[in-house]
Amino acid sequence: MVKFLKPGKAVIVLQGRYAGRKAVIIRNFDDGTRDRPYGHCLVAGIKKYPSKVIKKDSAKKTAKKSRVKAFVKLVNYRHLMPTRYTLDVDLKDVVAVDSLQSKDKKVTAAKETKKRLEERFKTGKNRWFFTKLRF
Repeated sequence: MVKFLKPGKAVIVLQGRYAGRKAVIIRNFDDGTRDRPYGHCLVAGIKKYPSKVIKKDSAKKTAKKSRVKAFVKLVNYRHLMPTRYTLDVDLKDVVAVDSLQSKDKKVTAAKETKKRLEERFKTGKNRWFFTKLRF
């Protein structure tokens, strides 16, 4: 079978707390690991999408509306729906599997992910990734 769930691929989370949210694969484990003996991957996604910015908004309001909240999680392949999109954000150095072991490491990884995703949003690239599936 062809391996198409590769790092950088945009996916939609189907199950759990972040169901319906978009995420990007950071690292995949096709054969599983000792504690998770099934195919899964490490994803970073958008917990809270940016709001719509209009022309008459002030700079302060525009900055507030273009904020993003992020999450980092290990997800089973069966709970992901792959898309045709890719996202070339470099998160591999920020988020690792060992950063999910403790609460404070996970929070710092999520904050750094948030910063990188906001930078990507402000450049205007990958607009599909930063919009909700439904309004």
